[in-house]
Parts: sequence; structure tokens; C-alpha cells
Amino acid sequence: MIQPILKDSTVERFLPQIADAVGSDLPAYRNHIYRVLSYAQHFLGDDPRGREHIAFGLVFHDVAMWTDHELAYLEPSEAVAERVRREHAPHLDGRLVADIIHWHHKLRPFEGADAHVVNAARKADWIDASQGWVRSGVSKDDIARIEKAIPVLGFPDILMRLAKDLRHGNQLAGLWRVLTNVYKL
Repeated sequence: MIQPILKDSTVERFLPQIADAVGSDLPAYRNHIYRVLSYAQHFLGDDPRGREHIAFGLVFHDVAMWTDHELAYLEPSEAVAERVRREHAPHLDGRLVADIIHWHHKLRPFEGADAHVVNAARKADWIDASQGWVRSGVSKDDIARIEKAIPVLGFPDILMRLAKDLRHGNQLAGLWRVLTNVYKL
């Protein structure tokens, strides 16, 4: 049974860095972070280094949609994370944080340094982003339990709104920009 993570010191330390930019969407984004962190911890097992890197990376993994008003958000999100990491968390491995962010929508397993950490975050984000359609072996009951403990708060609707707003009212163009710039094989 997957245990929901309701509070994490790394997440809570760095969420204020993006709170103003994310604005009223912050509660939904925060909950997305915690659902993904809960699933990632399940895949990661007992790896405190991996957990801290994932928690930090998740705070910033989608943030450029708000900070840069950009749907091709991977590289700008990496840049925001790297600025904060250099100043406030230099003990974290910058390459690992960048890989967590850059490859979180990769369809196939990541192969590279710290693949187990990157793939734990990747599989976890897919579960939440797909609203449980992609489960990576996680039961429907566990997903329901996580979503009950950490409500979705309309996060998918926020993403659809951003896809429309950031492409000047053209939601299809926004979705196309995401599909062609964010999802990786």
C-alpha cells in the first residue's frame, strides 16, 4: 500500500520560491507535487538522496508555465530550478535535478546516471498526469487512496486553461506545443 506524503521539508522549503508566480493555482500544483512524490517514493524505496532530489525537482518541474508563460516548459523550468539550487541547495546534484525535470514526460525508461531516481519521478508523474490511466503497476485502489488524501483540486483543468491562455485562446495550438516540446520518447 502506497502511503501519501502530506508534507516534505524540501517541498515546503522551496514552494515559497515560486508561490507568487503560480498564484492561485498553487494549491492544485502543490497537491500535484505531493501526489507525484508519494508515487515516486513507492518506486524509489529507501533512498533519502533520491527523495530529496525528486522533491526539489518536482517543485520546479512544471513551473515555467507560470514563471515564463511557456508551454515548452522543460528547459525554462530547469533554468529556474538551477538558479534556486545554486543559491539555496548547492549540495544537490544539478545534473540529476535537470534530468528529473527534463525527462519527467519521457515515454520510455530513462537510461543514464541515477536512472532509478529519474525513472521513479518519471513513472510517478505519468500516473498523476494521466489521472491513473498509466499506472506502472500501481493499483487503482492506491491511486484512489492517494487522490483522497491529496485532492486533485482541478489540476488537469488548470493545465488545459494554461494551454489555451498561453496560446492566445487556441487550446489546440497549446496542446500541440506541449506534445511536440515536452513529451519525449
